[in-house]
Amino acid sequence: MAAPGPGRVSVLLPTYNERDNLPLVVWLLARTFSDSGIDFEIIIIDDGSPDGTQEVAQQLEKIYGSDKIVRQLFLLPSGTAYIHGMKYATGSFIVIMDADLSHHVRLHFMYCGKQKEGNFDIVSGTRYKGNGGVYGWDLKRKLISRGANFLTQVLLRPGASDLTGSFRLYRKEVLQKLMEKCVSKGYVFQMEMIVRARQLGFTIGEVPISFVDRVYGESKLGGNEIVSFLKGLLTLFATT
Repeated sequence: MAAPGPGRVSVLLPTYNERDNLPLVVWLLARTFSDSGIDFEIIIIDDGSPDGTQEVAQQLEKIYGSDKIVRQLFLLPSGTAYIHGMKYATGSFIVIMDADLSHHVRLHFMYCGKQKEGNFDIVSGTRYKGNGGVYGWDLKRKLISRGANFLTQVLLRPGASDLTGSFRLYRKEVLQKLMEKCVSKGYVFQMEMIVRARQLGFTIGEVPISFVDRVYGESKLGGNEIVSFLKGLLTLFATT
């Protein structure tokens, strides 16, 4: 594994049944970082995928090298997967994102520019500000997302426009501190990270993003996750 450097970016990429998406998202990330001269590593944290994702990750490690692709197996919710992936990150900045091609990886140019522009501790992608938006969702999914974000704004007043998104850039030391404070798991984790960041006085910049629904595979979002989100929201409201 490469030594840490001030300009290195570590991407934490949780996966579950992303065999078809993983090669493309890794290629796009590698090309984007290489074209911009940014040193990088991609840490693939697989949630025991039965579709062969782990085998694909192994092949990618051979293609790009173990200094660029770090494979890990983890069998717990996404919040704790990030904690696990952090143990192997050597970059001074950490990007968290989905592996399903819903996040346009070329926005990393904007992320790096935005972070330097305001020297932000966190840069968060937002679907609900500027020219940001969501594409490929049916009306039900859009209403759930909008409703969840509206409730978080009313109850928590976080000072950020998109709390449920999962495309963010963190200073490594800031992410470590937030991990120590956050207790949520699954989808509530992303929301709590922003709420805790505001509490601790960290600065947050936002970049409008176009979120595109996955092309391959199926989302893990279901009724249980919605119930968990509502419970987590009420817990944060009562304790923050």
